[in-house]
Amino acid sequence: MESRVVVVHADVDPLKGIANPGPHQIYKNPRVSVENRELRTLRSDDVRIKMTYAGVCGTDVHLVDTNPDTGYIRCSAPAKIPKEGRVIGHEGVGQVIEVGSQVKHVKPGDYVTFESIIVCHYCDECRRGDFNQCRNALLLGLEEDGLFGTVVDVPSMLTHNVAALMKNDKGLKAAACVEPAGVAYVACQNTHLGAGDVVVVFGAGPIGLFSAMLSKVVFGASRVYVVEPLAFRRNLAQKWSDEVYDVDEFLDHGPSSIDVVMEASGHMDNVRRVFRRLNANARVALLGRSGEPLVLDAVDHMITNAVSIIGSRGHLGGAFANILSLCQNARIPLDDIVTKVLRGPGELCELLRSPEKILEENCKVLVSFDESRT
Repeated sequence: MESRVVVVHADVDPLKGIANPGPHQIYKNPRVSVENRELRTLRSDDVRIKMTYAGVCGTDVHLVDTNPDTGYIRCSAPAKIPKEGRVIGHEGVGQVIEVGSQVKHVKPGDYVTFESIIVCHYCDECRRGDFNQCRNALLLGLEEDGLFGTVVDVPSMLTHNVAALMKNDKGLKAAACVEPAGVAYVACQNTHLGAGDVVVVFGAGPIGLFSAMLSKVVFGASRVYVVEPLAFRRNLAQKWSDEVYDVDEFLDHGPSSIDVVMEASGHMDNVRRVFRRLNANARVALLGRSGEPLVLDAVDHMITNAVSIIGSRGHLGGAFANILSLCQNARIPLDDIVTKVLRGPGELCELLRSPEKILEENCKVLVSFDESRT
């Protein structure tokens, strides 16, 4: 069987003098293209999926965009781009058309959404239940071929049945957004966000908006402030926040008392600039990746007030089940942040060649691979 897929190629040129360079220090000159690929024989633990919708993540954009100062790709998340290129994409929903011999929990005809972290289940972290920190993890669409294709093969462990959301197209679009919502959910858990907390979210991209949505609707925050430089995204954020600010406006007029910060923009200096406004026992979650250093000049404030800073990665450990239950019961309308639906691999490839349009003119972009829906 053949599939039309969206693939990124790049030149390998590691920066000299760096012991363990990240992808943003290894890969240059990214090129994105649509290719026809023959699917291999289905492995016993895999499922074959006819994709319905796939979501474009900021990480996908960073794989195909370059830093003008270095010439390297912007992506600092774990990634491997082989000679034959990497099929990207790690968010989506599709219909099972074939299952491997060992697969029991889904069957042909089922609609499923996907986790994006392939874990080993054997390392110490997995055995402790810390699956998001699996030492042997592989990331779908970054280290293993992903979901941007008409038909894709995926490890069955990643699939979640979404029959409860199949009533209409709105439910399918929501199912395509479960993965980034799960990332936001885990961040809320990691900061021990609770009733009465004052929350500030930097960045009104998908994960930032889901962080605001969940803080307000599910975790009981008393007030939620969103800080975003782009007017388009500020307007979108108004529904899920008490007040929305530009960055400078927030620094001049924002709240002086903050319990939780979600840094989802990747601009680490936001943390330094707001740090002295953090309450006793405040918590800061770092979600946005950029490769930027985090520099703090208020360490005494941190010590005196027992402020915690935590990196937050992943969506494993029950977040998917909770997000799906919340969607099924109409508590969180994940599809509300969808701002554009592209038609097929060709339109996706074209948009990825102009990554600034994704970041500046949209929030969540979906790609429809189902011709009956385009």
